[in-house]
Amino acid sequence: MNPTLWRRLVAEFAGTALLVTAVVGSGIMATTLSPNDTGLQLLENSIATAFALGALILTFGPVSGAHFNPVVSAADWFLGRRTRTGLTASDLGAYVVAQTAGAIVGSILANLMFGLSAVDFSSKDRSAGHLWLGEVVATSGLILLIFALARSGRSIVAPAAVGAYIGGAYWFTSSTSFANPAVTVGRAFTDSFAGIAPASVPGFVVAQIAGLLVGAGLLLALYPDVGRAADEVVVARPKDQTARTNGRNGKRNVRTS
Repeated sequence: MNPTLWRRLVAEFAGTALLVTAVVGSGIMATTLSPNDTGLQLLENSIATAFALGALILTFGPVSGAHFNPVVSAADWFLGRRTRTGLTASDLGAYVVAQTAGAIVGSILANLMFGLSAVDFSSKDRSAGHLWLGEVVATSGLILLIFALARSGRSIVAPAAVGAYIGGAYWFTSSTSFANPAVTVGRAFTDSFAGIAPASVPGFVVAQIAGLLVGAGLLLALYPDVGRAADEVVVARPKDQTARTNGRNGKRNVRTS
């Protein structure tokens, strides 16, 4: 493993872990502070998640692209193949492993911070067709947003835009917008507000993959040259900013949650 990939994997692991810690931890805090108001619990959970996601993208984006999400990494690989700007197939596999491991650790960390058992598998059933449809919508919208920002030259606003989208999608999707296979797996390890029963995980992951396909299809239809912008989302690396100042084209990676 080359040193550059090693640093990127550490960033993806840590970033995904902290994202899930924010999701699960804010959910536990919300149920503690507002035990009799589910709507207020969801509001508290969504606001904390949106703010944390934006901050984490800014923190880890210059290192790994701040994907924190296997479907975003898969989109980077698929859309970047034509120009060789995205992840390689081996990078993609390593990213997915790091993200999933990070998500599990993040859930365990949140459990421990709030005095719960380190691992307490969720009993919250989320197996239903309308929830899967919600995941297709949430995931396709996320992919469309990320790459549309890149293609239109507005990647500087992506940390705020992605955080705002996920925060909003908590409310306008029936599934509360997991939109992330790694986070879905991680949330199975906590029997709290943000949890999902292990038996419900496969259905959500399949729906998220379907959302990836829908989102990529829309991108290719709306932005035919999206592959050329597949590495230009969210946060430019310092050396890329220097290259741009010198009049050269810098390289960026796909970013998000």
